[in-house]
Amino acid sequence: MDIFLVIAGFVCCLAGIVGSVLPALPGVSVSWIGLLLLHFTSKSPDNYYLLTTTLVLTLLISFLDYYLPSRGTKAAGGSRYAVYGTNVGLLVGILFPIPLGFLIGPFLGAFLGEFIFAKAPISIAIKAAFGSFIALMGSMVIKVLCSILFLVIFVWKFYQYDLIRLFL
Repeated sequence: MDIFLVIAGFVCCLAGIVGSVLPALPGVSVSWIGLLLLHFTSKSPDNYYLLTTTLVLTLLISFLDYYLPSRGTKAAGGSRYAVYGTNVGLLVGILFPIPLGFLIGPFLGAFLGEFIFAKAPISIAIKAAFGSFIALMGSMVIKVLCSILFLVIFVWKFYQYDLIRLFL
C-alpha cells in the first residue's frame, strides 16, 4: 500500500506543476494532495504541522489566484466593468477550448468591459487589459513556484521517512 501511496503522491505533485499553468487542474491543490498521500504511508510520523502549514499556503494561493487578476486590472486604472470583464473572460477562457483561452480571455474581458461598458478611451481599456494580464502571469508564477516547493518537500520527506527502501 505504501508503494501505491508514494507513486500516486509523486504523480499528484507532478500534475500539480502542470496544473499550475493549465487552468483545467487546480495545480497547488493537486500538489498538496500529493503531500497528503505521502503522509498516509506507514513510515510517516503522526505530526500534522507540515500538512497544516502547506494546507494554509494552498488556501492562500487559491485565494490569490482569483484575487490578483481583478486587483491588477483595478491597479492599472480599470473600472469595475474591467474587473467584471476580467472575471468573465477568465471563466470563458477556461470553458471554451480555444488555444491559450485562459490567457486571452481575461485580457479581452478587461478590454471589452472597460471599452464598451465603461465607455473609456481605447488607451485606458488597453492599460486595464494589460494590468489584468500581468497580474494573471504573476499569479501563475506564484502557483508554479508553490507546486515546485511541494514537490521538493515531497522528495525531502520521501528520503527522510526512508521510503526509498520500498523500491529496493
